[in-house]
Amino acid sequence: MMLFLTVIYVLVAIAMVALILMQRGAGAQAGSGFGGGASATVFGARGASSFLSKATKWLAITFFAISLFMAWHATDRSRAEGQAVDLGVMSQVPVAPAAPQGDAAVPVAPAQAVPAPAAEVPAAPVTDTVPQSPESAPSEPAGE
Repeated sequence: MMLFLTVIYVLVAIAMVALILMQRGAGAQAGSGFGGGASATVFGARGASSFLSKATKWLAITFFAISLFMAWHATDRSRAEGQAVDLGVMSQVPVAPAAPQGDAAVPVAPAQAVPAPAAEVPAAPVTDTVPQSPESAPSEPAGE
């Protein structure tokens, strides 16, 4: 039954999209001066607005009714299954023992000795000469 409702649900959604896209917007009257009155010949003298709006209204009501029923059915079915929850692979994992109740002593981590500081890090060698950048280096005369 849910498969049938899902198929109907998708078809109603597609039909709603198609009907909404076929309707004229609020500014559609401005384009009628340029030859935009063709819908009157297809849907009658009053145009497509009454037919399309009524069809869209009933499709929307149907869409929401199916949505609410499918949601109710899914929650009702999960409630009926009760406590039997299939955990798949996790159902094979043993359950951890419960925490002890009352004045159970909390184990204390063993005290660790503070590590001795490492030997002094040697400093970089000090030099009296400063390297020159390529721009400040003396250039050789070109072409001599």
